[in-house]
Amino acid sequence: MKRQIFFIMFFMASVCNTKAQSDTTKYLFMGHIYYYFVSHARVDERVEKLDLKPYDGIWLGGDVCSEALLDYSTLEYIDGLFNLKHPNTHWALGNHDARNGNWKWLEELTEKKTYYTSNYKGISYMVLNPNITPYDCESLNDQYRILVDLCDTIQNSSHLILLMHHGLWKDVPGLPSPVTYAQSNLAYYSFTCDNSDATFAKDIYPRLVEVHKRGIEVICILGDMGGVKIDFLTEDQIHFLGCGITRSKYKDPDERANAPKDWILEFKHVPESGWLDWQFLDIDSVLAN
Repeated sequence: MKRQIFFIMFFMASVCNTKAQSDTTKYLFMGHIYYYFVSHARVDERVEKLDLKPYDGIWLGGDVCSEALLDYSTLEYIDGLFNLKHPNTHWALGNHDARNGNWKWLEELTEKKTYYTSNYKGISYMVLNPNITPYDCESLNDQYRILVDLCDTIQNSSHLILLMHHGLWKDVPGLPSPVTYAQSNLAYYSFTCDNSDATFAKDIYPRLVEVHKRGIEVICILGDMGGVKIDFLTEDQIHFLGCGITRSKYKDPDERANAPKDWILEFKHVPESGWLDWQFLDIDSVLAN
């Protein structure tokens, strides 16, 4: 009898484990993926070779091509790689994406602004565009309003994820400055034209802490990086992650072989339980397997 009970329990555990695995969804984050020196309209050749079919969402941390919106054909190329119309494909514009203007092309293709909120399988997202400056107060204030409204009203999501290209979080308690690991450090970026103190550290971070206090895990992800990865957790239990790709900038084969590893970030998600976890992957090792 005990043996029968053991086998029944083992069978049920196996079924549950199989179901959990089958219900696991994967997402991939990549930042700073443009191909140095080769073409203003190409991503790193290793990114082109990645098998993205297993992922139910691609999150781009900006600087996708060195001149991503200079020509419409480049946007079509990017769309062909990452399916920008997918509801869980997100692109946080970097300076190399934004500097030629033509943001309307992306907005018309995706039917989203360059900053927006989204919800997918129980996770809420805010895609930020810090390329907006006080030269466009209407958009800057609108982005701020959307972010504040999201923080004030979010209730049923398991997670809130903020996707951004630029290093915005200087002076967040317990975090090293982005200048020590990122390629941008917008220390004085204000999210609104109405208040110069509306920085990430002074205005946005306290709102994220309040979101966490309501039982929602908060993750901020930075894409303006390369050859390094970060995974910080503040005393307020807010996660700060980041990684990027830069090895293609080394022309010399020996320099390139000895350059720091380039990292991408894989998330695994079980929507039914709200479980979410992540791991950094060396892109060269991924391609070698």
